[in-house]
Amino acid sequence: MNTERIDVSVIILNWNTRDLLAQCLRSVYDTISDLKFEAIVVDNASMDGSVEMVCRAFPQVRLITNAENLGFARANNQAMAASYGRFMLLFNSDAIATPGAVQALVGLADREPHAGIIGAQLLNPDGSFQASHTPFPNLWQEFLVLTGLGRLLRGRWHPSRGPEEDKGPQIVDYIEGACMLVRRAAFEDVGGMDEGYFMYADEVDWCYTMRQKDWQVWYQPVAKVIHLGSASSRNRRPQREGDLYRSRVRFFRKHYGNNAAWLLKVQICILTAVKIVFHGALSLCTGGRYGRPVVSLRHLARELGEV
Repeated sequence: MNTERIDVSVIILNWNTRDLLAQCLRSVYDTISDLKFEAIVVDNASMDGSVEMVCRAFPQVRLITNAENLGFARANNQAMAASYGRFMLLFNSDAIATPGAVQALVGLADREPHAGIIGAQLLNPDGSFQASHTPFPNLWQEFLVLTGLGRLLRGRWHPSRGPEEDKGPQIVDYIEGACMLVRRAAFEDVGGMDEGYFMYADEVDWCYTMRQKDWQVWYQPVAKVIHLGSASSRNRRPQREGDLYRSRVRFFRKHYGNNAAWLLKVQICILTAVKIVFHGALSLCTGGRYGRPVVSLRHLARELGEV
């Protein structure tokens, strides 16, 4: 391959999502035109035949295989260091590119030389709007997330198509990690994602650091990407909530200080205790038909004690 003229390195991280990965790769090859690109798949020790599928169905893909699950940040850093494109597109294996989406991201990056990261408009499979960018977290926002009120209010305030779509491209705090176009110059200036995050909040941290280094974070609503969501994390349910809370606390401590991180820990433990009581009562009243399991306080305290 002539590596001197690659516009985009499409980097797809995979962990046991073989069928979704095949769908994702097909969408990449079917929709990207007028750009020189390479596709790189990083497999984090999948056991579902993902590696064999890529070798058989997509021999043109550059494949990096890891002997263990390195997590989101570390594996993506690994691929970015080995890539050749002017831009690097971090693309989830449960995402599907639509025609013109990648071109719209690159077009905006070429017009805005200070754009370090650009995100797409994420859509649910039914075409409805999916939250694609968010203000940086604070304790009030975390309360809304932990209680579920944020999802309820967002459902009421956001129509199926985001109001920002009509406003065109815009500078935002951070974009969701399912689709991130990264400028190589910004990557070389700021460095990769913080590998202290295994999953969750790594893209929030990276966008925060980019903005501290005077790189802009943009949202491009013209670029539409279908995102199924939680494909890999669904395979590791017992650890998912622990990863999520650990990452949030790490972000607060790193950027807001120890006091803010401690307050977030307290908030998480109190609200988790309330959830345990509520779901236990609901399960008891319905004979076990309702009341989904909640991570135990002992497990949560152990996880949070390590950050």
